[in-house]
Amino acid sequence: MPTVSVGRDRLFKALGRTYTQEEFEVLCFEFGIELDDVTTEKAIIRKEKHLKDETCEGDEEVIYKIEVAANRYDLLCLEGIARALRIFMGKETTPIFTVSNTSAKSMHKMHVKPETAQIRPFVVCAVLRGVTFDEARYNSFIDLQDKLHQNICRKRTLVAIGTHDLDTLEGPFSYEALPPTEITFIPLKQDKSFRADELMEFYKGDLKLKKFLHIIENSPVYPVIYDSRRTVLSLPPIINGAHSAITLETKNVFIECTATDLTKATIVLNTVVTMFSEYCQKKFEVEPVEVLYPDGKTMVYPDLSVTKMEVPIKEITGPIGISLNETQVVPLLNKMQLQSEKVFADGETRILISVPPTRSDILHARDVVEDVAIAYGYNNIPKTKPKCHTTGGRQPLNRFSDKIRAEVARAGYMEVLTWILGSKEENFKKLNRSDDEKKAVIIGNPRTAEFEVVRTSLLPGLLKTLKHNKDHPRPIKIFEVGDVVTLDETRDVGAANNRRLGVLYCSGSSGFEEILGLAERILKVVKKPHVEVETKLELSHEPEFFLDRQRNIMFSGRCIGKLGVVHPVLPTFQYCIKRAWLCLLTDRIFMRI
Repeated sequence: MPTVSVGRDRLFKALGRTYTQEEFEVLCFEFGIELDDVTTEKAIIRKEKHLKDETCEGDEEVIYKIEVAANRYDLLCLEGIARALRIFMGKETTPIFTVSNTSAKSMHKMHVKPETAQIRPFVVCAVLRGVTFDEARYNSFIDLQDKLHQNICRKRTLVAIGTHDLDTLEGPFSYEALPPTEITFIPLKQDKSFRADELMEFYKGDLKLKKFLHIIENSPVYPVIYDSRRTVLSLPPIINGAHSAITLETKNVFIECTATDLTKATIVLNTVVTMFSEYCQKKFEVEPVEVLYPDGKTMVYPDLSVTKMEVPIKEITGPIGISLNETQVVPLLNKMQLQSEKVFADGETRILISVPPTRSDILHARDVVEDVAIAYGYNNIPKTKPKCHTTGGRQPLNRFSDKIRAEVARAGYMEVLTWILGSKEENFKKLNRSDDEKKAVIIGNPRTAEFEVVRTSLLPGLLKTLKHNKDHPRPIKIFEVGDVVTLDETRDVGAANNRRLGVLYCSGSSGFEEILGLAERILKVVKKPHVEVETKLELSHEPEFFLDRQRNIMFSGRCIGKLGVVHPVLPTFQYCIKRAWLCLLTDRIFMRI
């Protein structure tokens, strides 16, 4: 959950009164947020710089760290929190956000070039006119962008925000994608010009910006925004240009958001302009910008229209478990910034709800139910006994797996539990297998090379366990019951979990009778009583097993398992002392063959 740091005194000033810490905690609880921590600016700086003494910069202003819901983007800054709490307490009504009536001729325009489709195809823009900044407002403006980048923007991969001093620029603007060697500008907080490829190398040593370089550094073209004089506004999603940097004296702010997801880009733009349009000369009014795409399509942003939603009164009060009429529900919704009124349609009473552009989290009637419950007060909802009683229990598959475990353990084997994630090398190369990229589920951006793929076999874990216990007295008898994951286009998620049993027997002498005896015992236990079909062993050709020392376990013409001697080319074989027999039974034994 995101945590927003706000100055206590400035927050109380915005709320119109002061609170004790206990009173403010109660207010936060009632609204559905939480006061997570109370600290000071000096303590925060001391912690960030790992200073132990008291001599550091910063004042003793009390900082409240408030935890908000991850989908409440309007609460990621002091302005949004203060406004929401004032409305919740009935001190003001939900503001009406408007787009200024700007003629098509005087409206700023953003021309999108076709090359941008290769990397970040979308851009949305807006202008805040007559903004009055002070240091606190400026810092809050920057902090909101950082919070959005970490949250809905997914660390700038989906959306990147750029804000500029409009008075230093001259429209119309163009959004282009060029080879990095053709882009040259002075980046923010620098005093010399860089080529875009040089800038990438330069920022590899920057602790903050280096984590965003991977988004575009391997692309043949980089996105860039120019004004009519070919002044670079920004190189999204990395850095803005120094020419249009915002200062405390900035009066007119040009906001651009480049994106790979247009829906999220519009939400981000709406969040920024609705939070800070209250500091504009014309309060809550935003100047639009026309975006012209290469296919001739034109769009005007921002879209601050109100979304209408009709919800039957019984669908609101029913799930909560309270009895309220429409005249009681409407004020509760108004407290949550959802202007409402009762209407009569289709023979029933409904609530017509106007969802403002700040509440992008309202997607369904259930979201309305949640807001009514918050406004009503969770502690005020009467406690009732459930109308139906259910008894919890384990899944049948897990119960059956435990019975398999018990049966193998009675045969003298020790259970091991290994990671379901592993490296590509362990899953393929070390098993003498080739990776066709059609079987294993790959982990995106793994933190270590040891967790690159989801295992497709229990064998790597068993062999690693054997490797790390090479000094253990022989025989070594271990097993594992666990899931493997393989790609499956027939599943809605594109992959399937399968429960498997893997057994390993390692000794200085042949262990064929040991591993075969256990396999026959397991098959006898799981076989349905009335089934008379016997299992057969057929020759197999698995690369991880020794040639002519491996077999498929067949039942009714289906392969339900494999057994064999681990191949000597496997890296782990050197620890196995002559041979290790392995039995792998597929998920079919868990479906009661």
